[in-house]
Amino acid sequence: MGSQASSLTALPSAVPAQITTPSTDAPAKPKPCCVCKEEKAKRDDCMLFSKSDDPQKDCVSTIDQYRACMAGFGFKV
Repeated sequence: MGSQASSLTALPSAVPAQITTPSTDAPAKPKPCCVCKEEKAKRDDCMLFSKSDDPQKDCVSTIDQYRACMAGFGFKV
């Protein structure tokens, strides 16, 4: 049994010698669900509760506000 114990200690380690972490140079971009919540809620309310036959035309200003807000965070809507 002594030879088995010595052969087990000779196995290479499963842990990598160097662990790499992502660079923190670039600022973290927020998730699209976490920004412009107020503008999104206004847009959704306008679209859902519009009495118009074409809610998209009726809600153009709120849609544009939401798009401008998202563009400010680097998202293309």
